[in-house]
Amino acid sequence: MAILLTIARKEWLDGIRNRWILAIALILWGLAVGLAYFGGVASGLVGFTSIESTLASLASLAVVILPLIALMLGHDALIGEAERGTLLLLLTYPITPGQLLLGKFIGQALMLAAATALGFGSAALTLLLLTPALDAGVVLYLFAALILSAVLLGWTFLAMAYALSGWVNEKAKAAGASLILWFFFVVVFDLLMLGLLIGLPERLDFASLPYLMLLNPADIFRIFNLGLLSSAEVKTGVMAAGSSLGLGSAGLLAGLLLWLGCMMGLARFLFQRSLLRI
Repeated sequence: MAILLTIARKEWLDGIRNRWILAIALILWGLAVGLAYFGGVASGLVGFTSIESTLASLASLAVVILPLIALMLGHDALIGEAERGTLLLLLTYPITPGQLLLGKFIGQALMLAAATALGFGSAALTLLLLTPALDAGVVLYLFAALILSAVLLGWTFLAMAYALSGWVNEKAKAAGASLILWFFFVVVFDLLMLGLLIGLPERLDFASLPYLMLLNPADIFRIFNLGLLSSAEVKTGVMAAGSSLGLGSAGLLAGLLLWLGCMMGLARFLFQRSLLRI
């Protein structure tokens, strides 16, 4: 345990030194407040509209921004150490590859969680201060759910980044593969689901389509957050199909945890195998 905490502390201090936490928090706060007050400009509305439309917009924003941040944060976690020549040095100490992997992940995961909570939490407080008519209990509940699910989403993609970092043999390849992975899960997957939704042959069971969305952690995140909202206007297209899953909030969070566990297991397997090439 002491070894894990030492490695995690080093990663945490690196994040503070490089101002990663502050930068991510400021980005999330600025985009959240901007969406809340200028999200209706296309409809001719300026200013806060409703908490439901704001949360729907924030969920759509987070599902794009957080996976990209997580992938960029962790893509060189392992291969970067190998290219700098420090990986073999670290492994000469009484530390196993699994401890090194988990310690680095814990440090960066805590950094990502702190930045997410600080960014969205400060945005919630800003909305409450600037819009006194809002129900503070509802706002804090919805933002707490958003932060919890956003943290799990970020950790899942961070674990994906570690799997990539343990698989490739060059840092440049890890960066390129991270962008491809982000593009697939955030953009391409939903287009494929939309294509199935529109052109689904009659011989296929339409009821099984929403369960395919569980193959994408980004969609699980969106379904979870949109499921907390009562307005039907925010549930359109693929998300309307996903809202019929009936798993409940706990089931969807368990789905994200399952994704996280699988990705960490894959990362450890690929990292162990990559050590055979050194």
